[in-house]
Amino acid sequence: MTPDRHDLAVIGAGLMGLSVALEARTRGMSVVILEAETCARHASSASAGGVRSLNRHPAEIALTRAALPLWEGLAYRLGRDCGFRRSGQIRVAEDAEAMQALEDRATAIAALGFDHERLVTRDELKARIPAIADHCLGALVVDDDGFADPLATAHAWRHANARAGVLIREHTRVMSLERSTAGLRLATAAGPIEAGCVVNTAGAWGDRIAGFAGDGMPVRTAALQMIVTARMPAFVDPVVGSQGRKLSLKQTAAGSVVIGGAYKGDVREGPDGPLRGVPRAGRAASNLANAVSLFPALRAARVTRIWAGLEGMTPDGLPYLGQSRTMPGLFHAFGFSAHGFALAPLIGPLMADLLEGKRNNHAIAPFAPGRFDSVGSV
Repeated sequence: MTPDRHDLAVIGAGLMGLSVALEARTRGMSVVILEAETCARHASSASAGGVRSLNRHPAEIALTRAALPLWEGLAYRLGRDCGFRRSGQIRVAEDAEAMQALEDRATAIAALGFDHERLVTRDELKARIPAIADHCLGALVVDDDGFADPLATAHAWRHANARAGVLIREHTRVMSLERSTAGLRLATAAGPIEAGCVVNTAGAWGDRIAGFAGDGMPVRTAALQMIVTARMPAFVDPVVGSQGRKLSLKQTAAGSVVIGGAYKGDVREGPDGPLRGVPRAGRAASNLANAVSLFPALRAARVTRIWAGLEGMTPDGLPYLGQSRTMPGLFHAFGFSAHGFALAPLIGPLMADLLEGKRNNHAIAPFAPGRFDSVGSV
């Protein structure tokens, strides 16, 4: 069978793949996205939607701070609302030990030259969030962080790609990848595809794609749980987390409360083969208890849905960004370890620069695909 030919093939149609594909198409490349299931089926649509630079790993801070301004104009660029709100994010201290940890964090981040995180006192915290429990002692705050609607964002990116002329092939699993005279050749159930370059944005399945090239890039699949409640009267504007508890909490404009915190469900084989995330009721109860500890008003909340999305977790919690060490023309952007959502608008331009051999100002050495070559697997 004669293969279809494209300048770029993107493997995986989550937010990262959609971002890369749209940017590459904007720069004049012919692009096909190959997705084993459906667009944003796993981590991207199951995300908490945090647009967060607060409490990031130091290696990620500069990238996240560069991504934040891109969220402001994203709805205009994509042609659809993404539900973005610059609400701020707050990490609360509930005891003296937690408050000391936040003070140490603020000092360490300032020493690195960043000033976006700042400490607030008990009184300022209470003034910002009157509904918060009285025992809270203070918090670390980033005022220009926020959140967006993951599903609306995914739909917006998908439609923008379609309008731009990106070919989106869902239910098209990549079965092999090899060098060819035209660049790279991909075998799929729908037939072969040749591309000058390939970007691997396959998320929890990214290590499988990397393995086709002989790149050993360890990833562990985790099913991270989320909870949403029925609508409630407004009681909190920023996204709130806790130092010492597993908690991330936000209230949408409609009044629903979205609660996470990286509690893990089960990873199971689905009835049609692909993996699925299955929540654990006991861990959801623990998550809710953490939320009630900070916001007593949530005792009256009615839970409407609990789910678990599959995430690709790397050993150090940092993504893989860069070119394959073994296969020229193959690039990797996966393993975002449950905190990639905020970076999505930046990953497209960053990876497109790499595809074109352009230099940019982003320090990506900490995310090198080969950083675990001598470490072994997860």
